[in-house]
Amino acid sequence: MSAGSPATGKVVRLPRTERRRQLLAAAQEVFVSNGYHGAAMDDIAVAASVSKPVLYQHFPGKRDLYLALLDSHLAELTQLLLDALRSTEDNKQRVHATMRVYFQFIARDSQAHRLVFESDIGNEPDVSGRLETFNARFAGAIAEVIADDTQLSVVEATLLGRGLAGMAQIGARYWLETDGSLDIDAAAELIYRLAWRGISRFPKEI
Repeated sequence: MSAGSPATGKVVRLPRTERRRQLLAAAQEVFVSNGYHGAAMDDIAVAASVSKPVLYQHFPGKRDLYLALLDSHLAELTQLLLDALRSTEDNKQRVHATMRVYFQFIARDSQAHRLVFESDIGNEPDVSGRLETFNARFAGAIAEVIADDTQLSVVEATLLGRGLAGMAQIGARYWLETDGSLDIDAAAELIYRLAWRGISRFPKEI
């Protein structure tokens, strides 16, 4: 169904981009609440206050909705992390900014993080492939910084990049489970200190 104007009773048709945004927001709520397998297009249509034909006009199926959400959130998080890495030439500050961005992303939209990293279809190829691309790009960006600043090889720097990316992800996910019992700044600072104390011990490139 479409929204009606209180004054005229006429149907108000949303612009396509706005309707798509509305449908994705409703789908995210349903996916997070019910899991991918427990979600149905009927549920998503009800949550969005639209008819199923309207929903199918924008998304042919449930998988298309989920993948659109996943792509959107991964693109946003990737850009935030790359911006943090590029925000300074000081590697200590880079690590600090990167860890903080990860925590801020979760704090701002915990549903997005749950949909991306706690999905019940995370092992399916079209989902796991997207997650691996994200993880590889994030870790690779960190590895470039490490390789440029140390005597480590590209392979060694990439291994460390993967470790740091995992540290940020797992630490932030645990923080989310504490339900605010630990301040976000304090949590991000702890993970940053752990990461920097490890990286700073590697010999500098001469």
